[in-house]
Amino acid sequence: MTLKSRLMGAVAGVAMMTSAGAALAMDEITVGYFLEWPMPFEYAKVMGTYDEEMGVTVNWVSFDTGTAMSAAMASGDVQMSVSQGVPPFVVATSAGQDLQVLDVAVSYSDNDNCVVNSNLEIDKNSAGELTGKKVAVPLGTAAHYGFLKQMDHFGVSLDSLEVVDMAPAEGAAALAQGSVDMACGWGGALRRMKEHGNVLLTGAEKEELGILVFDVTSAPASFVAENSDLVAKFLKVTADANAMWNSGEHTAEMLPVIAKDAGMDEDATAETIATFVFPSVEEQLSAKWLGGGSQGFMKGVADVFVAAGSIDAALDSYENAVNTGPLAAASGM
Repeated sequence: MTLKSRLMGAVAGVAMMTSAGAALAMDEITVGYFLEWPMPFEYAKVMGTYDEEMGVTVNWVSFDTGTAMSAAMASGDVQMSVSQGVPPFVVATSAGQDLQVLDVAVSYSDNDNCVVNSNLEIDKNSAGELTGKKVAVPLGTAAHYGFLKQMDHFGVSLDSLEVVDMAPAEGAAALAQGSVDMACGWGGALRRMKEHGNVLLTGAEKEELGILVFDVTSAPASFVAENSDLVAKFLKVTADANAMWNSGEHTAEMLPVIAKDAGMDEDATAETIATFVFPSVEEQLSAKWLGGGSQGFMKGVADVFVAAGSIDAALDSYENAVNTGPLAAASGM
């Protein structure tokens, strides 16, 4: 089965889903997030700040990939997702799912990458030797986009590779067992991958190639339209937690709480979160991010996926896929 058929099969399933079957009592909502992906919002999550400030019970459910988040939001099982990767968001919206970006959750060019098995002794100067190798890639994710861009940069034909669709944790295990030659992923899984191999490009080198890596908070447009004040309050709590962390004055208080919620030890959490950047609301609303930069970047991601045969077509524009209204309202709360 081809890369495109596997990815488009998942996309078709998402596109066909509706929220009609999910009855939602607005005294509670469900929000998706990632384990082993430590972020300041988890401090507010554990402390019950979201429930208190929003006046509803917030149920949290963890996912392995952003594509699974899209499916859960399409079915109505999840109302919002924190830190969904831009590529899975683009895949879903390109297929017709009416999702919206609500904020920039985190930027992390050094915490999403592909790792080559150390036994192969392949680095950026010998990347052409990847031809014919087996690669674990979580399709439709930020890691997938980075993989495509890196292979294009190194001139490695996708047709020459055996690409296996694996969530990062599965890819890390496969790399450790030697059943794949390279694996792509993020967070805790990426750290485990690095125990058995090396990256081809650093975060800075990837950025020079235009491989930006950032996640967003996303939600179905219909949910946002019907609950804009609730969404704004959610974003306000997130922004406050980010500001608290960014101040550097609450690390000792927040780190143990975040680590436990992320399912990590404190050292690993500190190491991971040190590679993250949490832009302020003002920065998020600037031209670099939600004021135009993100929309243009999403179009670029979609075009790369189309050229690689991963999706059928890109939207003409992703302007309507970003809704800054709730975040702007949050800044005034």
